[in-house]
Amino acid sequence: MPALDQARDAPAASARPVEVALLASVFVVAACGLVYELAAGALASYVLGDSVLQFSTVIGSYLFAMGLGSWLSRFFERQLPAHFLRIELLVALVGGGMPALLFIANAYVPGAFRGLLYGLVLLVGMLVGLEIPLVMRILKRNIALKELVSQVLTFDYLGALAVSIAFPLLLVPQLGLVRTGLLFGLMNAAVALWALWLFRHELRRLRAHALACLATLGLLGAAFAGAQGITSLTEDKFYQDPIVFAATSPYQRIVVTRGHGGHRLFLNGNLQFSERDEYRYHEALVHPAMAAHGAPRKVAVLGGGDGMAVREVLRYPGVEHVTLVELDPNMTRLFSTNETLARLNGQSLASPKLQIVHADAFGWLQRSHEMFDVIIVDFPDPTNFSIGKLYTSSFYAMLERRLAASGYAAIQTTSPLVARQSFWTVVTTVESVGLRAAPYHAHVPSFGEWGFVLAGRRPYRPPDGLPHGLKFLTREGLPLLFEFPRDMARVPAEVNRLSNQVLVSTYEREWGKVQE
Repeated sequence: MPALDQARDAPAASARPVEVALLASVFVVAACGLVYELAAGALASYVLGDSVLQFSTVIGSYLFAMGLGSWLSRFFERQLPAHFLRIELLVALVGGGMPALLFIANAYVPGAFRGLLYGLVLLVGMLVGLEIPLVMRILKRNIALKELVSQVLTFDYLGALAVSIAFPLLLVPQLGLVRTGLLFGLMNAAVALWALWLFRHELRRLRAHALACLATLGLLGAAFAGAQGITSLTEDKFYQDPIVFAATSPYQRIVVTRGHGGHRLFLNGNLQFSERDEYRYHEALVHPAMAAHGAPRKVAVLGGGDGMAVREVLRYPGVEHVTLVELDPNMTRLFSTNETLARLNGQSLASPKLQIVHADAFGWLQRSHEMFDVIIVDFPDPTNFSIGKLYTSSFYAMLERRLAASGYAAIQTTSPLVARQSFWTVVTTVESVGLRAAPYHAHVPSFGEWGFVLAGRRPYRPPDGLPHGLKFLTREGLPLLFEFPRDMARVPAEVNRLSNQVLVSTYEREWGKVQE
């Protein structure tokens, strides 16, 4: 028996070039498969919101499809190298082109996005599920089963590890989703070309397979070269106004457009401000708290990397120091180096009074021991759980500890008209940590009726005056912002806790009704 075992394991002792090549292809195949999965999840969260739900359903659908593909592999009995080559070409075309197809669908046929997304995820997952079983069966000719399983799984997991690190840190920031998908599609096609060479003596229709490989590489290569044109075409359609700046960071897609109403900023497709009326939003956000305090010296701005809120804070000559906490360095870099955008924020990001901290505001509050007279909270709306944590009782409890005894915090809080339950959920959550909440609202044409919450340990009293040069707020009109008509009046609401984040689902439900 020992001699028999030794003979059985002999082929594994010195792997031939074909085995080495196939094991290397396993690494590439695993990397490509994970990229397509991550790209689908990222696009779903960009377009459909609620990143936890979208990533969960995309990953679940993808894994189910992979299992289905593995089961179907049993029906491939002959010409395994030919089947492997064809599957690689299909994965290259469908998986590599998936981000581009989804971007186009979102721009031109938005109603078809969800169906196309899950259709492509299931198709790509099934094809990826076919790959590894076929490779293992091809390798089984010359490698003992024990060695075969360990080697294939090792290369499979190594490929997944490499991509999981590179995708958020290198690939998406440098290439964007469209180019990343096409690049890995080219890698899948290269594996097919490699298989063509390795098994050229076994393939029956070598010329047809060669032409298919070259056509796939040519198509994906042309798409990669024109990826910027594809992105511009879809985004111009989606945003309508011409795009003057676009970038993808590890955190978000940043797009600035310019039209008849001036510049507009979009993050992940959601409007953040419009040049024609942003002063209404930022004056309403900043001045009720700043003016009511009386003499603020230390101010923190959480979010607001565009510098507009900082611009309003710096209208108060008594302010000695402003700390801007912004997660994305690309935002502060754009709005400090672009001359046009820096003009919009009054060069506020270049002020000697300003300290910029690039950090997650939740973690920064946990670590900080500084006290502030006023804290301005200017986060995007709670469209997903990563942003929703910044609207929880845990976050506001930390915020309360950083407020000076007479300090105020001003929080942007979505629309009390469109998302009434969401708005009052934030108010209830602020009150749950012991702060007094003074909710108010202002009309911003680009957004409609918009809500804010002023929070502090002392009751809010309207200020005696406001800075000169404001375009919207007046001392006489300020008290009117704190009055709510019947259709925006308070409704019972649950506290938004880190453990449940009810606000995210409430927000999605209320804004979803508007989009239907």
